[in-house]
Amino acid sequence: MTLNICVSIKSKTIQETLTLIEKAETAKADFIEVRLDDLGEKPKLSDLTSSTKIPLIATNKLLSEKSGFTGKSTQLWQTLTNAADNGFQYVDLDLAARELEKHIVYLKELGVKSIVSFHHFDGALSSQEMHDVLNSEICSGADVCKIVGTAKKVQDNLTVLNFISENADKTRLVCFCMGEQGKISRLLSPVFGAFFTFAALTQGSETAPGQICINEMKTVYSLLRQEP
Repeated sequence: MTLNICVSIKSKTIQETLTLIEKAETAKADFIEVRLDDLGEKPKLSDLTSSTKIPLIATNKLLSEKSGFTGKSTQLWQTLTNAADNGFQYVDLDLAARELEKHIVYLKELGVKSIVSFHHFDGALSSQEMHDVLNSEICSGADVCKIVGTAKKVQDNLTVLNFISENADKTRLVCFCMGEQGKISRLLSPVFGAFFTFAALTQGSETAPGQICINEMKTVYSLLRQEP
């Protein structure tokens, strides 16, 4: 059973980001998502990629995606291109992004993997809605397909976990629910076959609602791995 955890970090300076990457390494993260939303203009991203052997994911989202980036979509893509050019192994692209397939081809030419993501902030997604999103992401050429809804009740996690179990063999799938009610799917999605799940580095450093800190996740995973 492979239970991969991606620590999501967000800061305003390269130096602070380097410190957080070091802490994520100490916590034994499998991936590190660097939120580029708040970094200052033209950050030296090569300093980040040269600082660690853990795969780095570049993420930058528009305000419509509950993020802090205030620029235009063309500027957002330039930021992600800068990350790809400077050694990030993965780049997160929104499913609704303009010229999505063109961007994916560009990343492939650089040897960078694309994570095509879809977020629904207003509630949970039905199984059919997730199937439709997954098919669109696969057709786009995504290396990793990410589908995230928002749990309004605990039962919403069951729909997501069942969906992962049925579809994880089709692609590298990242799928869970945000929100306090979605913590179960955040924690258990890799158990059901998800490529990885997201965690906060520490309590209080969450980059999305419902994130659990990595140490808590690893404690649960160590119990799951123990022989009966």
